Parts: sequence; structure tokens; C-alpha cells
Amino acid sequence: MHLAYPAVLAVLLFCTGLYGVLARRNAILVLMSVELMLNAVNLNLVAFDVWLRDALHAGQALTLFTIAIAAAEIGIGLAIVLMVYRNRGTSDIDKLRDNAETATADETAGTDETAGPDEKAEATA
Repeated sequence: MHLAYPAVLAVLLFCTGLYGVLARRNAILVLMSVELMLNAVNLNLVAFDVWLRDALHAGQALTLFTIAIAAAEIGIGLAIVLMVYRNRGTSDIDKLRDNAETATADETAGTDETAGPDEKAEATA
């Protein structure tokens, strides 16, 4: 077996996952893209393990650890996304970031005691 075939497939999987992480706005699709990237790493680990003919099969052992980490990541990530969706009503990453920035700006604008009356009126307007 040539090493190029699984390596090219792994590169395609990883690039697809990277595009999904960078371009998607939905948090669940971002988590799925991270899973694609982890699967590309798993494919590379197994392919190099077969190619090097390692007696200890270290690539396959690392693949099992990666699968366990991916399962924990998707479980915790999905729980976080569901809680955020319940609280905010959306799983759009850009809207979540905008809500966090405006909430922080509103909280700090009302607590400034050194600002004059004109500055307080501008902050509340």
C-alpha cells in the first residue's frame, strides 16, 4: 500500500474540517468540523503505523486515545451548546459574541461614578 493515498485523503478531510471551523456560524457544525479534523489525524496515525510496521502499534494506540478524547469533547461541547441555546435562543456564534460584548459594555457604562451628567446621558442613550 502506498502512503500517499491515505495521506491525501487525510489532507482532504482536514482541509474540509478547517474550512468548516472557519466558515460556519452554527456551533454544532463547528463541532462536526472539529470531528472531521480529528478523524484526519486518526487516519494519518494508522497509516503511518502500518507504513512503519511498528511492533508496538503506537499509532493505533494513539488513535484509540484520540477517539476517547473526541467522544468526551463532543459530549461536553454539545452540552455547552444546548445550554447556550436555552439561555440565548440561538447557536449562531457571531450573535453570541455580539451579545456578550454589548452586555459587558452596558454593565460598565452604568457603574462609572466619575463621569459627569453629560457623559452618563450619552452612555444610557
